[in-house]
Amino acid sequence: MKNILVPTDFSENSVRALKYAQMLFDSEECNFYILYVGTLLDTKNDAETMQYGNGDSDNTKRKLTDLVKDTRAHSAEANHFFFPLHEYGFFIPTIKKHLDEQNIDLIVMGTKGASGIKEKVIGTNTGDVITKVQCNTLVVPEQVELSKPREIAFPTDLNIFYSLKMLRPMIEMVQLGKSKFRIMHALQAGDHLNEEQKNNKEYLLDFMKETFPESHSFHTITNKKVKSAIQCFVESREIDMMFMVAKNLNFIQQILFDSIVEQISFHTKIPFYVIHE
Repeated sequence: MKNILVPTDFSENSVRALKYAQMLFDSEECNFYILYVGTLLDTKNDAETMQYGNGDSDNTKRKLTDLVKDTRAHSAEANHFFFPLHEYGFFIPTIKKHLDEQNIDLIVMGTKGASGIKEKVIGTNTGDVITKVQCNTLVVPEQVELSKPREIAFPTDLNIFYSLKMLRPMIEMVQLGKSKFRIMHALQAGDHLNEEQKNNKEYLLDFMKETFPESHSFHTITNKKVKSAIQCFVESREIDMMFMVAKNLNFIQQILFDSIVEQISFHTKIPFYVIHE
C-alpha cells in the first residue's frame, strides 16, 4: 500500500496534479491524503460560514469534502482510497506533521509555471517542499498530459554516488509506465570526468544494464550550458518526465531556481520527480 500526500489549494493545477497521480498509480493500491493548509483568513471565513449556516461555497472545508467526493467518483475502478485533511497553520510544518502521522511515501504537488518573464517556474510552496522536506516529491505542471511517461530523463553531473535507496524510486517509476530511461550528462567542451565521476558513471551504468538491459541509454552532450543542454535533450527526445536527486541540491538549483520562463519552457510541460535519500 502506497501512501500519497497531495496538498491542494483547489486551483486547477493542484486538481490536475491529483488526477495525474490517480492515473499514474492506477494499477497500485494507494491511500491518497488530500491536504488543505489554511491561513488565519481561512479560519475567520470558515468560522463565519459555520456561524451563519449559509452554505457559502468559499468555505474551505466544504470545498475539500466536495473535492474528495468528486475524486472518489472518478476512481471507482482503481484500488484507491481518499482521505481529506484540513489544517490551519504554516505550510511546511503541517506537511512534515502529516508525513509522520500518515507514513507518507510520496508527495504530489501541482505547479502552474511562470506566467511572466521574470517569474520563477517553481512556486514558493513547491520550492520549499523540494528543499526542506525529506520525502520524494513529484511536481506536476498544469499543462501535463494525463498519460504515463514513455520517455524519462535523468540529467546528472555524476558528482554524487547514487545509492540503491535513490535508485529504487526511479526503477518503480520506469516500471509503472514501461518507460525508456535516458541518463544524460552535460559536459562543456574541453572538460573531462574526474575519477569520482568516472566511478559513479560506471556504477550507474552497470546497475541499469542489470535492471533495464533493453530500455536505458546514456547520453553525453558537450559544448553547451547545462540548462540549454537539458532543454535541448528534453525537447528533442520528447521526454515525459525528469528525475532529480535532492542530495545534489546545487544541480537542482542550477536547473530549476535560477531560470526564467523563456529558458526553461519544458518545465511547464513535464513532471519532475525529486528523490530524497
